[in-house]
Amino acid sequence: MRNACSILLAGLFTLSSLVMGEAQAGGELKAPLRPPKARVTLAYATQTPRVRHSCFPGRLQAVLAHIAAQTGRRPLVTSGHRSGGRRGSYHRKCMAADIRVPGVSVRKIVAAAKSAPGIGGIGTYCNGIVHVDVGPSRRWHYCGGGRGRGLAKVSRSKAKVVAMR
Repeated sequence: MRNACSILLAGLFTLSSLVMGEAQAGGELKAPLRPPKARVTLAYATQTPRVRHSCFPGRLQAVLAHIAAQTGRRPLVTSGHRSGGRRGSYHRKCMAADIRVPGVSVRKIVAAAKSAPGIGGIGTYCNGIVHVDVGPSRRWHYCGGGRGRGLAKVSRSKAKVVAMR
């Protein structure tokens, strides 16, 4: 009986040594061999589960994180990657997001976006949506209407304002 108990205790000791990953560093025990589960939180939320955002490049995620940090609230992505829309749209390349930031004015969202490193296009719409992308630098405001109507102005640089149809 004594031998059986000794063997059992030796087995438990060996097993616990393997699981705990024992290392003698000043008498401390190190953590288990498996790494702890990573906790990932996005700097933005999506309006619905159907919003396609998993393909956002790091630069766009950084822009959204910057907006979150500047406004103190997570942006709500209302539209991300989409196959439809006009040709050349950065949404089609998964390099653009249409956002709202609940409780934050459009003016503050645009100010935060303008100061984001790597920001490209910033567009505003009459319904309170703000477009951000990581393409070339440009700004616009669009209000309703069909093709070519309602586009107030497009600016490709600070020195040039172009009307666009």
